[in-house]
Amino acid sequence: MNAAISVVPVVGIGADGWDGLPETSRRVLRTAQVLIGAPRQLDLLPAGDCPGERITWPTPLRPAVPGLLAAHQDRTIAVLASGDPSFYGIARTLAETVGAQRLRVLPHPSSVSYACARLGWPLEAVETVSLVARPLAALAAALHDGRRLLVLGEGPGTPADVAAYLRATGWGGTRVRVLEQLGGPRERLLDATAADWPHERTDALHVLALDCVRDPDTLRLGAVPGLPDEAYEHDGQLTKRYVRAATLAALAPAPGELLWDIGGGSGSIGVEWMRTHRSCRAIAVEKSPERAARITRNADALGVPALQVVTAAAPDGLAALPTPDAVFIGGGLTVPGLLDACWDALPAGGRLVANTVTLESEALLADRYRRHGGELVRLAVATAVPVGGFTGWRQAMPVTQWSVTKEEEA
Repeated sequence: MNAAISVVPVVGIGADGWDGLPETSRRVLRTAQVLIGAPRQLDLLPAGDCPGERITWPTPLRPAVPGLLAAHQDRTIAVLASGDPSFYGIARTLAETVGAQRLRVLPHPSSVSYACARLGWPLEAVETVSLVARPLAALAAALHDGRRLLVLGEGPGTPADVAAYLRATGWGGTRVRVLEQLGGPRERLLDATAADWPHERTDALHVLALDCVRDPDTLRLGAVPGLPDEAYEHDGQLTKRYVRAATLAALAPAPGELLWDIGGGSGSIGVEWMRTHRSCRAIAVEKSPERAARITRNADALGVPALQVVTAAAPDGLAALPTPDAVFIGGGLTVPGLLDACWDALPAGGRLVANTVTLESEALLADRYRRHGGELVRLAVATAVPVGGFTGWRQAMPVTQWSVTKEEEA
């Protein structure tokens, strides 16, 4: 792009249109020779004040961005965006494709800021979930009794879809408010519970506000690893609750990290890894197609539909996977080459955790512990059960766990 116009202004605009723009933004739009945006945004600009050529974004947008900007490199360009362009907006795509240093972002109040202002909610205490190009299942991990959520919808049918989802998953008492055309002359509020939501369609430009209420018979799920076993669909291949909590503690997920969950079973380790932070990623590797499908259902039900499931036997199915930050091996330790393949895939600083209940696999872990160090522990859990008219302990099979952080090779 021509050095003289290397910086592209990205102007946020709201439902109040031209009248709601500060003079700085108006000046940019008046002088731009090319105005790029969605049709709805471009229609908000008065032709007399903004004479520049108007171009709508093509579909798909991301691959077209560099070429579109380059095609007009000898003209002054301004890009229009809804609200704050850096909040689930075009600024991220532009920064990733042409570089943040080439952008000058002029934000307008976001729909979330407007919604909190109307509702009297503190913005910093409210979680936002986007359903734009995301499945409804993305809501599940954010649903907690008494929690306030703001939901960014994808179209006029989103509020009805969300209400139906809440009814179906045990959150029918949740208060649902739809705030339409925030900041504009046609601003409107719709208010009902999910159980009796009456509106099939709303204005496409809206934000949903949820006051979450869990139905009395809906299983309570906490925010930390160690969800109840009954939260999962399984066939017995499930890392049980207390061992699962200890395993996630050893894996120590951090935002943005990627986990390989080898021998996924019911997917519980990958699911709870991803629930620790919305940016955590996981790939479950499971050779059984039936179990692989079950992992997908569990991921959807527990709010992490982005969990990737690879139906393949390890180690063969690992070769094409991206480099992990951590690996969990819950089964198949005695498969030739599996432990070596997982170890070799880890970068320096990566973590490996392996659990077993068999003597043969335990011997393998003891050998690796001698070679690589780390921590070798035995986890034993006993549960109180009736014994006649009294109470006694029922001991579960002890689990041997090896956890280790890979060091730089000398």
